[in-house]
Amino acid sequence: MNVSVLAGPPQIFTDIPLAIDPAEVLRFQGYKRGIDVPGPDVMALFDTALALAETLMRPRAVVRWMPVTRIGDAGLEAGGQTLAIPGIAERWGRVEHIAAGICTIGGTLEERVRALWEVREFPLAVMLDSVASAAVESLAEYVNDLLCQQGIPLGVKVTNRVSPGYGDWDVGEQARLFRLVSGETIGVRLNDACFMTPEKTITLLVGAGPDARVDHDFNQCARCWMAGCAYRRVPARRTVHR
Repeated sequence: MNVSVLAGPPQIFTDIPLAIDPAEVLRFQGYKRGIDVPGPDVMALFDTALALAETLMRPRAVVRWMPVTRIGDAGLEAGGQTLAIPGIAERWGRVEHIAAGICTIGGTLEERVRALWEVREFPLAVMLDSVASAAVESLAEYVNDLLCQQGIPLGVKVTNRVSPGYGDWDVGEQARLFRLVSGETIGVRLNDACFMTPEKTITLLVGAGPDARVDHDFNQCARCWMAGCAYRRVPARRTVHR
């Protein structure tokens, strides 16, 4: 295995052909999948917000691979940082490398949402914000897929992503992740309270190794666009690739 690919300098991704899942937008709107059915007026508002968002968002990401020096039930060490992620060894199994990433759609869309609030265009403001939230989630999934794609020719499996603030991983660990990969290259800043700007930004961490446990809940495979993947667990139901 050419491990140098998994221990190189940061990689920056731009001009990402990102697809946004309408069901994810509606989830942010409060609709329950399979239960609530949006009316024509809601879907017309969604179409308007989606068309506007596509002119405003600038999806980009930065990721950095590095070797793991230690992993255990309480967390792992890599890149000179100790990340306290409870249960990560059980969840991921034996991983030899990690990739830390930062994904953002930029701040222009957020500015438009604020402007809409100021002129009391509340329905469009709320829908546009939901589209933005769904967009950055799709972007993080897209980057997870890219990392999987990098691992396949090397004979390694890449896990599904985790992020500070989700599950048992404390949001205060965000600062350690930013020490592994800098957000400045894509215009993302982190303040002392671990608040990121632009707001529509997600950080992520994945593990990789020949014996890694891939996609324990199958969400990753269910929306991955890669054909012929040897590690696919379920057929793709949707995609984050446009």
